Amino acid sequence: MSEKPIINNFASDNVSCACPEVMDAVVAANSGIAVSYGQDAHTVKLEATLSAFFETPVKVFPAVSGTAANALALSALTPSYGKVFCHQMSHINTDECGAPEFFTGGAKLISIASNDGKITPEALVSVIRGKGNVHAAQPAALSITQSCEVGTVYQLDEIAAVSKAAHEHGLSVHMDGARFANALVALDASPAEMTWKSGIDVLSLGGTKNGCLAAEAVVFFKPELAQTFPFMHKRAGQLLSKMRFVSAQLEAYVSNDVWRRNAQHANAMAARLSKKLAAIPNIELEFPTQSNEIFANIPRKVIDRLAAKGIQVTEGELDETAPPRFVTAWDSKVEDVDNLIAAIELCSGDDS
Repeated sequence: MSEKPIINNFASDNVSCACPEVMDAVVAANSGIAVSYGQDAHTVKLEATLSAFFETPVKVFPAVSGTAANALALSALTPSYGKVFCHQMSHINTDECGAPEFFTGGAKLISIASNDGKITPEALVSVIRGKGNVHAAQPAALSITQSCEVGTVYQLDEIAAVSKAAHEHGLSVHMDGARFANALVALDASPAEMTWKSGIDVLSLGGTKNGCLAAEAVVFFKPELAQTFPFMHKRAGQLLSKMRFVSAQLEAYVSNDVWRRNAQHANAMAARLSKKLAAIPNIELEFPTQSNEIFANIPRKVIDRLAAKGIQVTEGELDETAPPRFVTAWDSKVEDVDNLIAAIELCSGDDS
């Protein structure tokens, strides 16, 4: 009898299903008629809900993907002749098919390298140049990712420091929060502390990776930055006629600590998987596991043996040389973590 293949449930947190609270909210919203194009009760209420969530008045624009949220947020901060400073491994730089450049009308992305996914004030300042020079693209915005692409997390003082440096040089500050909740849980911080209180001007708030169907939002902490944004939102196809179904998801997501419970579980599963991986001989973690992403150096023969068992290991997520990545989610199961570890241990066994 052939061995039963073990499916890799840890390829990405995008492979997870939506959580019950979000599904219940969509079903509840699917009753009767509602005003179109974001004038419905759910979307109107969402702005008040997120203002309470962030402890300050905010302007909120729902979107259906992180790429759309990031690109549109940056388009509000950056002119077509501007520069956006970002990490070399950031999603906007490597995985969005030029969407930020497209929606800003041609702004340049200036990438900054580091080993831990974070941008320091010193590294940022070292590449800011050309201001006032008609021959150069003009410095306009900084984008940071929280949690970072390698699973590390900016500490609050690190966010404040790099935001301060950006503001001192006339830059607006954007946060890509695709895994926003995982970082909040890791820091045990409030949404306010990790955003506007630390100098963030605009946030791409992610829900899809942590239990939503397809629900993100661009959140402005400075309303003056959003004056023309409704037109950009519509022009980009993100002003949905039935916006209530996106807004209802986000409303449920940030209510009753759903976001927190989901992220706590995902992070806990990552910690369990990370600890067990690190205990296997010849396997080393590439980065500290601080949220729900794990990068581990695994021998090629082990990867090949896993593939033969039906377990495809995700490789090259950051670049072609990046080590295998494992991502846990709100619905990851302890037994799935342990089954994966058992398979890796088996494939790592002595060849003799």
